[in-house]
Amino acid sequence: MDIYFIISLLALGAFTGFFAGLFGIGGGGIMVPMLTLLFAQQQFPVEHVVHMALATSMAAIVPTAIASLRAHHKHKAVLWAVVIKITPGILLGTFAGTFLASYLSATPLAIFFSCFMALVALQMVFNRKPPATGTLPGTIALSATGSGIGAISALVAIGGGTLTVPFLVWCNVALPVAIGTSAAVGLPIALSGAVGYAINGLHVANLPAHSLGYIFWPAVLAMAAVSFLTAPLGAKLAHRLPVALLKKLFALLLVGLSLQMLVSVLG
Repeated sequence: MDIYFIISLLALGAFTGFFAGLFGIGGGGIMVPMLTLLFAQQQFPVEHVVHMALATSMAAIVPTAIASLRAHHKHKAVLWAVVIKITPGILLGTFAGTFLASYLSATPLAIFFSCFMALVALQMVFNRKPPATGTLPGTIALSATGSGIGAISALVAIGGGTLTVPFLVWCNVALPVAIGTSAAVGLPIALSGAVGYAINGLHVANLPAHSLGYIFWPAVLAMAAVSFLTAPLGAKLAHRLPVALLKKLFALLLVGLSLQMLVSVLG
C-alpha cells in the first residue's frame, strides 16, 4: 500500500464521520463509490471492486452503529420492542442480500447503487416525509419488513436509516424515536452484512492481502479510527450550520459520487 492510498482512506474516514454526525447517516453513500475508485486505482480485481467496497463499508459501519445506538439509548429514543421483533428479519434479509450481491457482477450492482442513491438525494432535496397514517404491525409483519430493509441495505451498504425511519414515521412513531430505533436496527444490519460478505468472498481468488472475504481490513480500520474523531464534530456543528442548504449540496455530492462509481466500473 502506498502512502497516497493510506492518506486517502484516512481522509475518507474523516469526511464520512463528519457528515454522519452532521446528518445522522451511516456513510455508505460516500464510502462505496469512493472505495470503488480507490480500489480500482490500486488495481484490485476489477470484477470484485464493487463487492469489496460494499463489504468494507458494511464492516466500517459497525463501530459507528454501536456508538449511535448507545447515544440514542441514553436519550431513551429506542423502541426496543420494535428492535427485537424486526431484528430476525433484518438479519435474514441482510445476510441473504450479500449472497445476491455476490452473485451479481459489478455492473448491475453499480447501477442499482447509483439509482438508489439518486432516490435518496431527491428525498434529501425535497425533504418529503410519509404521512403518519399507519400503525406498528405485528411480529411477523415487522420481521418481513425487516427482511426487505435488510436485503436492500446489503446491496447498497447502508445502515437502513433511509428505509427504516420513513417506515416507522408512517407507523405513527415520533421522528426522534424513529431515528433512534433505526440507529439500533443499523447494528444488526452492519454485522450481518459484514459477516455475509466475508463468507461469500472466502473462496474468491486474487483478492488482495489483508482481506477477509470481500472485506479489506486496512480500509476498515483506517476509516473507523478517524470517523470516530470527526463524527462528534459534525454532530456539534449540526446546530450551528445551515443544515437545510448543506443537505441539498450533500445530495448533489451523492449523485456525483454515484456517477463517478459508474465511470469507474463501466470505464
